[in-house]
Amino acid sequence: MSQAKPTIASRFRGFLPVIVDVETAGFNAATDALLEMAMVTINMDDNGKLYADERVACHVEPFEGANLDPKALAFNGIDPENPLRGALPEREALQLCFQPVRHAVKKNGCNRAILVGHNAPFDLGFINAAVDRCSYKRNPFHPFSTLDTVSLAALAVGHTVLAVSAQLSGMEWSNSEAHSAIYDADQTAELFCRIVNRWDEQVDEKPWLPQAMEEAG
Repeated sequence: MSQAKPTIASRFRGFLPVIVDVETAGFNAATDALLEMAMVTINMDDNGKLYADERVACHVEPFEGANLDPKALAFNGIDPENPLRGALPEREALQLCFQPVRHAVKKNGCNRAILVGHNAPFDLGFINAAVDRCSYKRNPFHPFSTLDTVSLAALAVGHTVLAVSAQLSGMEWSNSEAHSAIYDADQTAELFCRIVNRWDEQVDEKPWLPQAMEEAG
């Protein structure tokens, strides 16, 4: 009898990992503006290897009354008033980014998305704050659980900074492109896949495989 193919749903207990990166105008999700948002869904090939799949990103208009910390703007290089940003109101931005995530969750037989990020609680906090402000009812993400590449990188390569962890994992890194949501999300997605794939290659017991789960009852 042939063994069942591995699935991303079985690998992560019904969750679909989705890498998220946000760029903001400060550190307080309740008061500081969300300015950029990028999401990358993760998929699995027939051999059980993870890879980055769909990608979506957008610029976001500061919500009414949002704080814009000059130090944060100097760090990420974003000019919220630049008309060439093509920024969307928060609700439209959430709809744009959440729609492909919901589609990927359904396509992969998962129950829900789980946010993967570098310092993931920061990104989830800003996403949840925007969802609350917009009274958005179709948030595909688990409300508090995350997968954090800070912890994974500390385990795998002994470092926690994204740029250094990426390079120690054999990835290229561009300081000029860093601190944009789309670049950081792409790099975090690659780092996440490399770490999980390396782990899966090195262990003999794989309790997440369908046949192992069936044997365990």
